[in-house]
Amino acid sequence: MSGLSARPARPEDAAAIAAIYNEGIADRTATFETEPRTTAQIAALLADRADRYPTVVVDRDGRVVAWASAGPYRNRPAYSGVAEHAVYVARAARGTGAGRAALEALARAYTERGFWKLVSRIFPENTASLALHERCGFRVVGVYRRHGKLEGQWRDCVIVERLLDDMG
Repeated sequence: MSGLSARPARPEDAAAIAAIYNEGIADRTATFETEPRTTAQIAALLADRADRYPTVVVDRDGRVVAWASAGPYRNRPAYSGVAEHAVYVARAARGTGAGRAALEALARAYTERGFWKLVSRIFPENTASLALHERCGFRVVGVYRRHGKLEGQWRDCVIVERLLDDMG
C-alpha cells in the first residue's frame, strides 16, 4: 500500500469519485446501478451525508484512486449503528491495496461515529471484492438469491458484515 493515503472526501473530489463509480457501473460487476453519475450528483451526495455518513477517498500521488462510503441500513432506531457500505477502486489501481486502504479508513471513521457494524451486498462473481472484504475482517453471512435484476437477469448477492467494536 505504498504511496497511498486515506482521508475524508472533500467537495473537489466529486469528479474523481464519479469517474471511479462510473467505471464500476460500466463493469456491471459491483452494483445494480446502470446510469452513470455526474459530478453534481456526487457533490450533492457528499454534502448531504458529510456529517453522519462520510465518504473516504484514497490518494496516490495526489490523485483519488479509490473511495468508500456508507448510508443508513434501515430507518428503525434499533439499526442506528449499522451502515451499508460500498467501496470502489479505479480500474488502473485495482490490486494495489487502494481498496483495502479505503475500507479500513471507512471502518475507522464509522467506529469513531459510534457505528457498530458495516454491511454490504456483493455479487458472487465479484471475487476481488469478496477477497478484499475477507482481508478486512468481514464475514459472509449468507446469500440473497434472485435479489434483483440487472439488465433483465436475476442476480444473487453475498451478504457480508464486520463488527466495528472488534477493530482489534
